[in-house]
Amino acid sequence: MQVQVRGRRSAGWWITFGVIAFGTLFFVIGAIVGGVSISFVTGAERAEGTVVSLEWQGGSVSSSSKSRQSSGPTAHPVVEFTPSGGAPTTFRSSMGSNPPAYEEGERVEVLYRADDPEDAKINGFVSLWLIPLIFCGIGLLIAGIGTAIAIATRRRSRLARGGSGVAVPAVG
Repeated sequence: MQVQVRGRRSAGWWITFGVIAFGTLFFVIGAIVGGVSISFVTGAERAEGTVVSLEWQGGSVSSSSKSRQSSGPTAHPVVEFTPSGGAPTTFRSSMGSNPPAYEEGERVEVLYRADDPEDAKINGFVSLWLIPLIFCGIGLLIAGIGTAIAIATRRRSRLARGGSGVAVPAVG
């Protein structure tokens, strides 16, 4: 009987450790992507750009056991700007949305690398910080849940063994 209980504790410990490690991995990925964004922003040149068109990228249909759900197409802004001392350059934003976040003709601030003006991004919260925040947030949530489970399990285990770890003097 004692071997079986130890086996359960061991398996539970590994599952809890796996959840914490998975959450930590997500957080680290988010931190790395955030660091890349910080590096890009600090070394980027700035220019005024114009959204010249919206490029719609198709939708997908996902099936689930309850119903079929369709996610509509997303609009990716195509922006034209002129880097300092260069020819007009056009790029397509990797971030798309539905409804579109930008309209044709809208003026936007563009961040670009001086040595590679085609490596450009719209200076906006979504395009620079959304992915790092999602990964860091999910990572913290998952690791926090795993840590809370580990702490609760450890406390429950101590109480089941008959003590809180505080020595009580014997009355004699």
